[in-house]
Amino acid sequence: MPVLLEARGIGKRFPGVRALDDVSLAVGRGEVVALIGENGAGKSTLLKILAGVQPSDTGSLLVDGQPVVFRGVEDALAEGIALIHQELNLADNLDLAGNVFLGREPRRAGFLRPQAMRQEAGHWLRMVGLDLDPATLLADLPIGRQQLVEIAKALSTRARLLIMDEPTSSLSAREAATLFEVVKQLRTQGVSVIWISHRLGEVTELADRVVVLRDGRNAGEIADRAGIDHDTMIRMMVGRDIDRLARRPSHRPGEVMLTVAGLRTPAHPAHSMSFAIRAGEIVGIAGLIGAGRTELLTTLFGVTPPVAGSVTVAGRAFAPRTPRDAIRAGLALVPEDRKQQGLVLEMAVRENMSLASLRQASRAGFIDFTAERRLAAEAISQLAIKTPSDRQEVRFLSGGNQQKVVLAKWLALRPKVLLLDEPTRGIDVGAKAEIYDLVHCLAGAGVAVLFVSSEMEEILSLADRVLVMHEGRLAGELGRDCLTEEQVMRLAAGGAGRISA
Repeated sequence: MPVLLEARGIGKRFPGVRALDDVSLAVGRGEVVALIGENGAGKSTLLKILAGVQPSDTGSLLVDGQPVVFRGVEDALAEGIALIHQELNLADNLDLAGNVFLGREPRRAGFLRPQAMRQEAGHWLRMVGLDLDPATLLADLPIGRQQLVEIAKALSTRARLLIMDEPTSSLSAREAATLFEVVKQLRTQGVSVIWISHRLGEVTELADRVVVLRDGRNAGEIADRAGIDHDTMIRMMVGRDIDRLARRPSHRPGEVMLTVAGLRTPAHPAHSMSFAIRAGEIVGIAGLIGAGRTELLTTLFGVTPPVAGSVTVAGRAFAPRTPRDAIRAGLALVPEDRKQQGLVLEMAVRENMSLASLRQASRAGFIDFTAERRLAAEAISQLAIKTPSDRQEVRFLSGGNQQKVVLAKWLALRPKVLLLDEPTRGIDVGAKAEIYDLVHCLAGAGVAVLFVSSEMEEILSLADRVLVMHEGRLAGELGRDCLTEEQVMRLAAGGAGRISA
């Protein structure tokens, strides 16, 4: 098929890091090309160059066979190339229509035309499965639906090439299925798509061709749909075989470490929840988006104080009114959005790691830099964090390594209960395996782990036991002997009854 966009010999270097080295990529008209690789492979850097977000140091770009130079995003949009960022690029204080046409608002004689804007925005919102009033405030939507608004915004530019960076990372299974249909429809209309995802099942379903990056270089290509399979993609990405499911060492649960009785969260005050977790146990929380899973964790951690109920940690009751209360009780929370809630991106790796334990790394009110460096060195070694040094700004690390920095920050406090919200969101299969091993290691050391995940494979492979939520209540509990995808989905969709081990 005719080539729409071609990148030749692209190179890019950041301080202390060579992000891309002689990378090439071509996309045909009406073709879906999957770009895969481990975190740090250079995918996001390449996408930003293709979309005009940042220039390359070496190499060239061609559109319709003609050389082009993108001096900014506007130049790329003029050629019909739009990037859908993994991190949302929206304005909470605007309505949906204002976000869809942000910076491109229809005007007449210099004045905005809100009615026309909302009418046209409704078309693009419905195209991604959002049958909502375009006047709805963006801040009133959960993150999964905000992601769909971001996609509608890109479609509204009538782009010839859509670059989608982890577009389903915040979507439910139903929302993701809607997006798949949108992509297939766009392909029939001659629109090209570059699809970046760590969920290889999506790649298998959608891609016409797969391009693999490893350590900033081309690692190979699967040139036809018939050759696209899970194991081949993993071998090309990481250069070795990785088991699909995490190895499950056996854990012997100890004493009850966390007891929750009659807890009511502000998000769902009509429903109370009660459960207990033992030391050395890994308990998953499953459910559809909007079920209240994140709200449960943030309430336990004191971010949003509970409406009612009691919490006990290691036999001692505490009222989770603030995160400080939770930390003192022995809880730690790794949030879903690591960049907004887990890290200070402009600070160094070392400084981020010591944020939660400054009291331990201080002497007479001053930071003990020797202790801080020792803490960072131990964490970098133990968690295999890839960074040029502990002084590297954390924003330059890959997603998987950023997640490890967040984990290191909390593990420095030696928590009794570790709360994980989407612990492997947006990270590659290799980093996932490392985090799974770490979680098993922590459980083996007696830490009680409570984690939320939207990935069914992760729930089934990692959890000793699963709590399933539906619309703010516990719909059921599943032990290993009856833990199946069908049972989880039945309870998540509101199926009656309680199933337990």
